[in-house]
Amino acid sequence: MNLFATIMMIILGVLHIAIMCLEMFSKPETQANSFDMPLEFVKQPEAQTALKNQGIYNGVLGIVILLSLVMVNGAASIAVSELLAGFVLVVGIYGGLTATRKIFLIQALPGLIALLSLIL
Repeated sequence: MNLFATIMMIILGVLHIAIMCLEMFSKPETQANSFDMPLEFVKQPEAQTALKNQGIYNGVLGIVILLSLVMVNGAASIAVSELLAGFVLVVGIYGGLTATRKIFLIQALPGLIALLSLIL
């Protein structure tokens, strides 16, 4: 895997850990602003549970991306990275279409750049 692709995968992993922190540990005001949600909605216990659940998924994804860079070698490393970057791209597109357009820039675009850096 080339250096640029490795850097992009590191950025992707750290980004998802940061998203986890927003979803799980931020104040409702920060969450509402970050995810373009009404504050009244975000303050609801059910919304907090959903955000924290989503945060776990993003955190685990970030950790898996980072661990895959050190635990998998050779052609398998590229294949695993392509799969993970593709997953991020698909989830980012879905989130951009259904939640907030910011997700296209924050999640889908880095996933696309990482995937292209691996393929090309």
